[in-house]
Amino acid sequence: MGKVNIHLKRSFLCSVGVIAALNLLMLGSAIFAHANIHYDEKTEETTLWLNVSCVFCTTTLVLAFFGGFGSLKEKKWPLIVFAVGMSAGFLSFVALEVHAQVIKTQMEDHIRSHFLDLLPLTNASQDDLKMLNNAQMQFQCCGVEQGYLDWKNNISQTCLCHNMSINPCVPAPKGSFQFTVEGPEDQPIMIYSKPCIPLIIEETYFYLNISSCIHAGFMILWMLPIGLCIAILCQINKKLETPEVVYSKEARAGKYSCLVETPDDYIA
Repeated sequence: MGKVNIHLKRSFLCSVGVIAALNLLMLGSAIFAHANIHYDEKTEETTLWLNVSCVFCTTTLVLAFFGGFGSLKEKKWPLIVFAVGMSAGFLSFVALEVHAQVIKTQMEDHIRSHFLDLLPLTNASQDDLKMLNNAQMQFQCCGVEQGYLDWKNNISQTCLCHNMSINPCVPAPKGSFQFTVEGPEDQPIMIYSKPCIPLIIEETYFYLNISSCIHAGFMILWMLPIGLCIAILCQINKKLETPEVVYSKEARAGKYSCLVETPDDYIA
């Protein structure tokens, strides 16, 4: 059995400790969310994800224990359990990332169809109009697909630009609701020019990309202890090369000659 390099062992223990700390934090967050979420807000999908998170984090903590124990004692079977279990977890991360990319491609169609169902806005329900008005205030947009034209001549007040507006604005068309607001005649009332659908899709993609980057970083961190564990197993399985010792009876007989000259030789 070979001897494990001390630097390799320390690197492995540090990486396992970081993963254990992260999973302990996530486990605590999942338990806290499960205990404090309101009963009326609990859905079957939310409860399922919380339960899966608790099981996953608990399993990872157990695997981290096996990995640390196997590294300290230099035993193969705990390290093999750790490597196999962590590899299965890594494959689950890959499957989730592929699923997230599939959902990402479908998200645009879902958002677009959801808001297009509100048209025409003159026939939309009060709940739908309230949702659209909230989106217009949050994203500084107006209308659904064609901007303020979707509102006809009854443009919502949430389309009005204010002093802190970031997105571009245009003068409100004549005959619209905004021209009933008192104000200087030489300064037209400005409304947001961009429709809401592109802005909502852009922000959704932004957060999805951030989530994918965090997920990719976590996958890289997850791969590190697996590689170090495999390296430790290779060193443990490596046999130390020792010189072959052959016993010979002639060695005990003392059949050897002295290479150093004695003082008598010099006197002669």
